[in-house]
Amino acid sequence: MELTTEKSFKKGDRLWAYLQLMRPANIITAWADILAGAASGAVAIASPDLAWLLLATTGLYGGGVVLNDVFDAELDSHERPERPIPSGRVSRQDAIWLGSLSLVMGILAAAKVSLLSMAIATSVASAALLYNAVSKHHVIGGPLNMGCCRGGNLILGMSVVPTVLVERWWLALLPIVYIAAITAISQGEVRGGKRETGIFALFCLVIVFSSILALELLTNYFILAALPFLILLAVRIVPPFVAATRNPQPDIIQSAVKAGVLSLIVLDATIAAGFASWYGLLVLGLLPLSLVTAKKLAVT
Repeated sequence: MELTTEKSFKKGDRLWAYLQLMRPANIITAWADILAGAASGAVAIASPDLAWLLLATTGLYGGGVVLNDVFDAELDSHERPERPIPSGRVSRQDAIWLGSLSLVMGILAAAKVSLLSMAIATSVASAALLYNAVSKHHVIGGPLNMGCCRGGNLILGMSVVPTVLVERWWLALLPIVYIAAITAISQGEVRGGKRETGIFALFCLVIVFSSILALELLTNYFILAALPFLILLAVRIVPPFVAATRNPQPDIIQSAVKAGVLSLIVLDATIAAGFASWYGLLVLGLLPLSLVTAKKLAVT
């Protein structure tokens, strides 16, 4: 009886370790990217292909973060030994398989929609690998590379209706700049950061907010419908980013990064609301789910 209990515990612990690697709370924010991309073209909202794209982004994001831990395994053994790979709860080889298969699943799921969607998914997967292997160590290249992963994810949502993608691909610049801000400030999560990095991140946020306010000048975007979401976004992310800029200590930076990552849902809801106000509320509905998940499983 005791032996059976011990085995069950070990299996449960290993499953929990795999979930930690996948970062479910973050995956939920990736779903919001897809929904926001679809919202930019009203006809795409009801498309049955959205289910395939949600599955695709689950594989792409989950695979990307798993392989990120694979590349960081040696560094984490010194700085974050409690993580699944350095702690021994998941072997590096198993993590490689999990991450690789997740990326393949994401690309194949996108292929069920169209060759265009498959090409975009492949580009996102390639950008994630480039970030994990090379660019994350570059002060400028890393944030831009990670931003492109998120921008590509939004474009993947648009790919349900190719004409919308051709007309409004530039909307992807919003998450690119937003994620660049988060990635830049996250570079001080372990050892602390620099005030200059925080200033750069705040500058990126100013660009994002200003661009959203100007969207009505570029397309049939209804800023009044989006304004409540934009205010919520500012309330959630500006205070922690200002705090991390003033006092760039690891714990304060980690709080800012967590707020920034989870508030991606609010950014996506803001984008969606300007095209279909009720749809913005639907996207925002993912936020409570992500917040609850984040209390159990780490975001960064």
